[in-house]
Amino acid sequence: MKGKKFMAGLTAAIIGVIVAAIYYYIELPAINIHAPGFWKFIIFVMLVVLVIYYIAYHAKGKEKYTTINGKSVKAPLFEFKSSAAKLGFKILAGITIAFVAIFLVGGILSSEIVNAAKYQKLLNVEDRSFTEDIKEVSYNQIPILDKDSAEVIGNRVMGTMVDMVSQFEVSDMYSQINYANKPVRVSPLEYGSIIKWFSNNSEGIPAYIEIDMTSQEAQCVRLPEGMKYTKSDHFGRNIYRQLRFAYPTYIFDDINFEIDETGTPYWVCPVKKYNIGLFGGVTVGRVVLCNAVTGEMTDYAVEDVPTWVDKVFSADLLIELYDYHGSLKHGFINSVLGQRDCLQTTDGYNYIALDDDVWVYTGVTSVGQDKSNVGFVLMNQRTMETRYYTISGAEENSAMSSAEGRVQNLGYKATFPLLVNVGGQPTYFMALKDDAGLVKSYAMLNIEKYQNVAIGDSVLQCETNYRQLMSDNGIVQEEVIESKSKTGTVSKIATAVVDGNSHYYILLDGSSVIYDVNVADHVEVILVNVGDSVTLEYQEGEQTNSVTAMKVATKPAQ
Repeated sequence: MKGKKFMAGLTAAIIGVIVAAIYYYIELPAINIHAPGFWKFIIFVMLVVLVIYYIAYHAKGKEKYTTINGKSVKAPLFEFKSSAAKLGFKILAGITIAFVAIFLVGGILSSEIVNAAKYQKLLNVEDRSFTEDIKEVSYNQIPILDKDSAEVIGNRVMGTMVDMVSQFEVSDMYSQINYANKPVRVSPLEYGSIIKWFSNNSEGIPAYIEIDMTSQEAQCVRLPEGMKYTKSDHFGRNIYRQLRFAYPTYIFDDINFEIDETGTPYWVCPVKKYNIGLFGGVTVGRVVLCNAVTGEMTDYAVEDVPTWVDKVFSADLLIELYDYHGSLKHGFINSVLGQRDCLQTTDGYNYIALDDDVWVYTGVTSVGQDKSNVGFVLMNQRTMETRYYTISGAEENSAMSSAEGRVQNLGYKATFPLLVNVGGQPTYFMALKDDAGLVKSYAMLNIEKYQNVAIGDSVLQCETNYRQLMSDNGIVQEEVIESKSKTGTVSKIATAVVDGNSHYYILLDGSSVIYDVNVADHVEVILVNVGDSVTLEYQEGEQTNSVTAMKVATKPAQ
């Protein structure tokens, strides 16, 4: 009899260990008291143990019946073979209830309801000057594509890769980073299915997609050696298992795909830090970098992360931290009821390249949702540095609607605005997309004077129209550029089409200066031939001089 009881207990223990191991292998909870997943794992294991214990030791056969007042009746559901077995079940049940209680009470004691002041101080926000921090717009730095448009372009590039398209797909990650001083989005390929993983895993994933956010140029970057540690890998090579088995106590946030200065692919894996109670006040304390090709990992304190890394703090985390900062100034109750001095971020965000880092941009509005902003914030995704700028004006969604109204006959949709500096004026810049997700035109809108919206088929045309609009409305004084004059004999002529307009480029004898003549403004330029004498009025530029007026002598100069 004792042997049977021993075997029943041993069998129950083995089954419990197997179930726990399977759960751990699939869910990969951190072995850390600050990880909610760890407590869920423990509670799950305890419930499994209770079920197995009950099956092994509850009353069976004749033991299912007891005698009451001389009658044989069915015993209660939780009747066990012995008092010792019943006591054991009660102990296990008590432990399980204790774990559940700790989990629930720990969550409450870690919440902003109890710790409003601590949550409000998680983020250090510095008031800054817009014109000092954000310099005049540079068009080779403006990311004119959003993530959705990048996906459309990336999928089209992938469709041209005949040797890979049948086996691999493009991941939807499209991380925005700064690479070679330009904003780009990068996204790894992934196995099309587990069958295709079995067919290709020995070589790994051969490439990633890189999209220049300023020029809309995309390429499939082939690697000398394939990536063998990714999200789409299975078993031990899955990136999450690679991280978990190396760092069993680390609580990882969402991991990001980036490339270093040489184009080597890495997984940037932030490690959560809990600053308030068991489960509250999440920031990032450490970062693990994992080489996607070799699986080699390096652990850094957050302040020591290499500067090529752009995304340590996710946009969602930074926005959550600012919402705590803005809404909990006078406690939790005020944030719900009175809402005095309560601020919150607007519905949406975008990214700005600044100081060789990627910053999250979003507007700040009052909790009352009055459809206008009182300012905006920039939050550094590598360092968590946060800057606040006091500028009142249009809320982003209102600006998007205003821009869409200017092209409503075309049905274009605006992307979430970028914040740029044009003529010292804080300005929303938006791309306007068609139904296929392709960028067709651009819009600029003055944040403070948001009734002023300019549209253009190119970024340069949009900016020119916007500057003229601001000048016409007295927002800025139109810059007077001195014109100069030059008379000479034409030695060379070349033509090109720029932004849909024909341009003539002229060289004069004895000079290497290029004069740019827009045919739309000076149609007479088509009559000019090499050897003709011309008088050109122009404004100096960095590479070419822009002709503002011209006089042509159709006979060669004597």
